[in-house]
Amino acid sequence: MTHFTAAQGVELHYEDFGTGNPVVLIHGWPLSSRSWEAQIPALIADGHRVITYDRRGFGASTQTWDGYDYDTFAADLDALLRHLDLHDVTLVGFSMGGGEVARYLGTYGSDRIAKAVFAGAVPPYLYKSDDNPDGALDDATLKSFQQGVTTDRIAFVDGFATGFFTAGTTLKVSDSQVRYAQELAHIASPKGTLDCIAAFGLTDFRGDLAKIDVPTLVIHGDSDAIVPFEHSGKRTHEAIAGSRLVVIKDGPHGINASHPAEFNEALLSFLNS
Repeated sequence: MTHFTAAQGVELHYEDFGTGNPVVLIHGWPLSSRSWEAQIPALIADGHRVITYDRRGFGASTQTWDGYDYDTFAADLDALLRHLDLHDVTLVGFSMGGGEVARYLGTYGSDRIAKAVFAGAVPPYLYKSDDNPDGALDDATLKSFQQGVTTDRIAFVDGFATGFFTAGTTLKVSDSQVRYAQELAHIASPKGTLDCIAAFGLTDFRGDLAKIDVPTLVIHGDSDAIVPFEHSGKRTHEAIAGSRLVVIKDGPHGINASHPAEFNEALLSFLNS
């Protein structure tokens, strides 16, 4: 396994394949970089260098006790880009990973970045409050997530993984694909799994989106029950001038696995535009 030293001396696992302009894939919660299995071959075949990494606490990265906040996550991403000395990068953030894309660009700017992709992503701000009435998550929902993780984490993430791939009442992937996602979630840090709920649920990315100055793609499923399009993807598209929007019909949250052909077509079209 290949590791690099990120913020706070934490060791993060990454993989680096192919040649060409780099594409960095940032996974969602509570999975790992293995969740990009349907994208990596297509990107490499299209002539791109593909870098994936496991967020601290997940996959093969160090299961640190703390540091599960977006300022630290963005610092981890910056450490990766500097470690590999990457330039002209396209950042692709799925779900929680969209927060890294937003916070990185809002904090470090776009000197190394050519394009950005938000896929089923949590920005601009999921928490529903007086200041953000269009948010999707209220206090009761956040508390139920946290109680689920602290009471019976395995049962909670098993149910969450099923909802990940469900549009309406229809499961859009095989039972085996659901089990695979469950297994990725099982090995994650319990502390990291818990702390990330507050990170993705309570972090306001509106100021970060306002600073984005690179071509941007927003791709979202129209049947996403985890991060609903109306509360996230639609608002992100509206917040970033000139951004491109692709909405996948009957797409649940995990559109990169449930609709890989449509997802990859949108991504490759954007990369090659």
